[in-house]
Amino acid sequence: MAMDDTNGTAIMTANDNQTGGPAAPTDETSEDRRFAVLAAHPGPEAGMVTVIDALDDPCILIDTSGIVVHVNGEARARYPGVRPGDPLVFRLRFTVLHDAFARVVAEAKPETVEWQEKVPTDRWLEAHLAPILPAGAEGAARRPRWVLLRIEDLTETRRVERMRADFVANASHELRTPLTAVIGFLETLQGPARDDPTVRDRFLAVMAEQAGRMKRLIDDLLSLSRLEMRAHLRPEATVDLCDILRHVVDLVTPAATAAGVDLRLSGCNGPRRARGDREELAQVFTNLVENAVKYGGSGGRVEISVAADPGDRRHVVVAVRDFGEGIDPVHLPRLTERFYRAHTEKAGATRGTGLGLAIVKHIVSRHGGRLIIESVPGAGSTFSVRLDRPPVPAGKSVDEQ
Repeated sequence: MAMDDTNGTAIMTANDNQTGGPAAPTDETSEDRRFAVLAAHPGPEAGMVTVIDALDDPCILIDTSGIVVHVNGEARARYPGVRPGDPLVFRLRFTVLHDAFARVVAEAKPETVEWQEKVPTDRWLEAHLAPILPAGAEGAARRPRWVLLRIEDLTETRRVERMRADFVANASHELRTPLTAVIGFLETLQGPARDDPTVRDRFLAVMAEQAGRMKRLIDDLLSLSRLEMRAHLRPEATVDLCDILRHVVDLVTPAATAAGVDLRLSGCNGPRRARGDREELAQVFTNLVENAVKYGGSGGRVEISVAADPGDRRHVVVAVRDFGEGIDPVHLPRLTERFYRAHTEKAGATRGTGLGLAIVKHIVSRHGGRLIIESVPGAGSTFSVRLDRPPVPAGKSVDEQ
């Protein structure tokens, strides 16, 4: 194989056959060599190469026999085994792609096909194949000279579509359950229980509870929507985390006392400042402390601490630790997914909307922070939030904030 020094295009020679022995020049080899030479000089081929190289998607130019003629930078990075002079089928072994290529060559019409890769991970790809015809070709002469293959990665689009579909299905299910209960009780009150005040009062209490559940779910959905719209806007205000945490403790104490859980706050001998939005951070810590009481309350206490990050004192860490049953490690990677519940056996009185930790993750991400979840079954769980401290004023050290 020879290399044209002008543009680095590999040129197959007559001796570059599959067995390593001598071979007579073929039409394909002559065409590849001719294209490489023409592309190195001003003219249509050089202009085509310039355009292909400027495209952001992987693009491969193929002659009508399936031999690779030119590969742009994106294609070389994505498919390093695809080289000029090699048959395309050597590296991209997808039947749907090669069937489409054959149709484009035969009919001189563009085609678009999709396929899914399973190894090493799931990926969805879309190929656009366009015939490149000789200038002024008419009638029988309209046979493509080359075919341009452009490959688009649809993986992220497909994942977003799947997430949206799952979200709609889950939200519909979560709303349907309490709504069905309310409708059922209403029908009973309008019928057999119309004149039974005892049953009426009991049913009305359950209906109020289910209506409250729907309200909480809708509030959380709206909160998520607002957070997603502002995800790119990072808060710049300075807040005192200790002031927020004292407010959260006061807010959750009645429920904790009723559950027999002692709330303990430490590290607040002085102000602990961070960059953030007060209302959103209050929502984060309220959610984490309520979850600790609700799901880890069997340990009898919940500890809330705030301190400078020992690994990087430009950050401050708030940790909420319970001493309950802990969480099975299999659940940890998915805890912040919408509607995912690790404590399914605790449904009922402790059942939440399934959106709390998703909201926490969105808020922490908007603040440029990090949510760390640690849990040991039987020993409890710790949810830590790391946030940026405000810039240090001139003449002060980071520990003086």
